[in-house]
Amino acid sequence: MNDKSVLLYVGSYTKDNEAGIRLCRFYPADGTVQRLESFSAGRNPTFLALHPSKPVLYAVGEVGSHEGRPGGLVSSFSVDRATGHLTPLNQQPSHGAAPCHIVVTPDGCFLAAANYTSGALALYPLEGDGRIGPACDTIQHRGKGPDAERQKGPHAHSVNVDPGRRFILSCDLGIDKVLVYRIDPAARRLVPHGEAILHPGAGPRHLDFHPDGRHAYVVNELDSTLTVFNYDSSKGLLTEIQTIPTLPEGFAGTHSGAEIQVHPSGRFLYASIRGLDSIVICRIDEATGKLSLIGREPTRGKTPRHFTLDPTNAFLLAANQDSDSVTVFR
Repeated sequence: MNDKSVLLYVGSYTKDNEAGIRLCRFYPADGTVQRLESFSAGRNPTFLALHPSKPVLYAVGEVGSHEGRPGGLVSSFSVDRATGHLTPLNQQPSHGAAPCHIVVTPDGCFLAAANYTSGALALYPLEGDGRIGPACDTIQHRGKGPDAERQKGPHAHSVNVDPGRRFILSCDLGIDKVLVYRIDPAARRLVPHGEAILHPGAGPRHLDFHPDGRHAYVVNELDSTLTVFNYDSSKGLLTEIQTIPTLPEGFAGTHSGAEIQVHPSGRFLYASIRGLDSIVICRIDEATGKLSLIGREPTRGKTPRHFTLDPTNAFLLAANQDSDSVTVFR
């Protein structure tokens, strides 16, 4: 990053031999985006993550049994700090079908991946140059939910490291749970620690923490609600305190919650709702952490799957999957 711009990577679903990672340059002065080049990263590099200290980018390869393939991949790329150019480093199997989310631990020692279709997690050690080592632990979720179509089995949809850096939390859409695992760096394992059970048919998808570390927020895909938890970082314990709807009264179209993010100020929360094709804006009560809905902003595109805030926290960039666009909001 320099005073005038920041490099931006956009993952995507691919067709044939299409290059799936787009490199852009974002200009915070006026909120414009300039597309630079694209990089081949295998099939469906839909979710990306950067190493916290090394110039390395990681990507899932979201393929699996639903495509007649044995399983997905996780990949690493070295990043040219000046230009953003990517050079492939290595790949590892995701030990499941359709990996859709990854996270790098803040110490840069491990990468964890969530496999959606198979409902499995994988943990990998990261080598000195950022390459992904062979998986050191795998975990298979089990169970099902009441939605006969979407919850026939487990569907791990995300992995997040808690603010205390001791636990990894995984939202599982298929079994209506957030599962908590303790990170054991010496044994290189994820140790089952606890779980939070959401209301039947919620379909928890993604999670974010409040900057105070005392509250966690989940966007539920299946019923497009938001759930608030008190979080005890010393115990790795989630306690639900609120669930609110995001849809307008009388909305009858298809819908599904996608991404969620708390503004670093701790005052606001944003969530993308597909079908409604909007970003929902909530105010966070400073004392309780509870939410009140204050607005919905259309994303000027179809199916806002993901969004992010820029490094200045002055802009929100929404990626519209089905219109192949990124919309910038101040």
